[in-house]
Amino acid sequence: MKTNRAVLAAFAAALLGGCGVQSIPQSENAVSAAWGEVENQYQRRADLVPNLVATVKGYASHERETLEGVVAARAKATQVQLTVDQLTPENMKRFEAAQGELRSALGRLLAVSENYPQLKANENFRDLQAQLEGTENRIAIARRRYIEAVQQFNNLVTVPPTSWTNGMLYHKQPKAQFTATTENAREAPKVDFGGK
Repeated sequence: MKTNRAVLAAFAAALLGGCGVQSIPQSENAVSAAWGEVENQYQRRADLVPNLVATVKGYASHERETLEGVVAARAKATQVQLTVDQLTPENMKRFEAAQGELRSALGRLLAVSENYPQLKANENFRDLQAQLEGTENRIAIARRRYIEAVQQFNNLVTVPPTSWTNGMLYHKQPKAQFTATTENAREAPKVDFGGK
C-alpha cells in the first residue's frame, strides 16, 4: 500500500512539474527580472545625461536648443515607467518612443561636439561619451535577455500542455516584445555607388 502511494505521489509530482504549475510563475519571475534590468540600463543612461549636458554647456552654451532637447527627452523617458504587468504592446510602444527620443537627442548632442575641438578633447566629456557607449551596449544585452525571457514565458502560456494549466489556474496573457524602433528598419537599405 505504501509503495502504491509513493508511486502515485511520484507520478503526481512529475505530472505537476511538467504541466507548468511551477514553470509558468518561474518564467514570469524571469521576465520581471529581465525587465528590471532593461529599466536599470535605461536609467543608467538617463543618469549620465545631466553630466553630459553640463559638460557640453561649458563649451557650447549657444547650442541651447540641442541642450534643451536632450533635457526634455530625458524627462519624458524617465516618466514612462512600466511594471511587468503593464507590458502590453501599446505601453511598450510608448516606452520605446520615449527612449527613442532620448537616444535621438543624445545623438544630436554628440554630433554638436564635432564642432568643438576643445570639447572633444575634454577628459570628462570623453569619459561620459565612453560611459554612454558602454551603456548602449548594456541596453542591447538587457533587451536581448528580456526578449529571450518573454519568448520562454509566452511559449509556456500559449503552447500545450502548459497552456492548459495557464488557462485553468493562472490566466496569464503573453507579454509584449520589443519591436524595431528605427524607422523603416525592416527595409533593406538602398546602396548606390554612383554607377548606372
